[in-house]
Amino acid sequence: MPADGRILYSEHAQDILAATLDMMHSGEPCALVTSLNIEGGAARELGSLAVISGMGDMIGYLSNGCIDRDIIHHGMAAIDNGQLKHLRYGAGSPYLDLKLPCGGALELVIDPTPDLAALEAALARLLHRQKTVLSFVGRDGPVHIEYAPKSSLILAGRGAILRTTAQLAAHMDFELHLASPDLEDLASSKVLNPTTQKSMTTPTAAIDLSIDAYSAVLLVFHDHEWEQAVLMQAAHQHPFFIGALGSRRTHAMRVERLKQAGLSEAQCAQVHGPIGLVPSLRNASLIAMSALAEITAKLPPSQIRLSAS
Repeated sequence: MPADGRILYSEHAQDILAATLDMMHSGEPCALVTSLNIEGGAARELGSLAVISGMGDMIGYLSNGCIDRDIIHHGMAAIDNGQLKHLRYGAGSPYLDLKLPCGGALELVIDPTPDLAALEAALARLLHRQKTVLSFVGRDGPVHIEYAPKSSLILAGRGAILRTTAQLAAHMDFELHLASPDLEDLASSKVLNPTTQKSMTTPTAAIDLSIDAYSAVLLVFHDHEWEQAVLMQAAHQHPFFIGALGSRRTHAMRVERLKQAGLSEAQCAQVHGPIGLVPSLRNASLIAMSALAEITAKLPPSQIRLSAS
């Protein structure tokens, strides 16, 4: 492996597939690495991906640093000989000098000739916010893994809580969508490269928000009249989380307004408040952390093994 080989800690399948296809389209040799079986604990989920470039760089990771360099070594060898490679680390592994601190076992496949058309189709589906399935060659037959689109955060509000929450979310691998009536808030957040930014012109004006089953909708307004149009839209589109800033009293009043506007009891029940795992916080950074922790606890699975045959 070249001495300057780097590990770039990207996580979501969508980003790994994009990086893999960039290499393949440019003619750069590469190998796709996939975790196919986990016994006991592990640093990453089953089905996690990484790609190793011909220069010895890895985008993605399969451990918390304990075996990734060795995986790169095997990946470079697979690129050189063009042969599929299966690896097992931990219990039952021939690599006795490489232990998994979690005490479990991890099985990987390294593919130096991944199916270009299959990867292109999978990435296209993820970018269109649809699940996709990829098939891999396991030791005992094909392994099929279903991947979900990247979770998105639709964040609406203004002020310190909006800005701080956006900054934290940008480091959590969310697809970030921002909406605010404050143009300065939106301008300050451009450095985070949000997927979309929407300017809210009046409290009652409808705005086009990209909400789906893989979305969390979080409202952080102190002036709650700006909430209703967003909440009404979100309640009809069934994201996995809807939450809004405010006390229990504020939330009770919010729910009553939503009922008067035509939402059912079930639709109103989708809206969480007060937000966050820790109640009654007054610091913008802590509110942001608490709210994002609540959302994280409800994230849908990013990948699922469907079958092994």
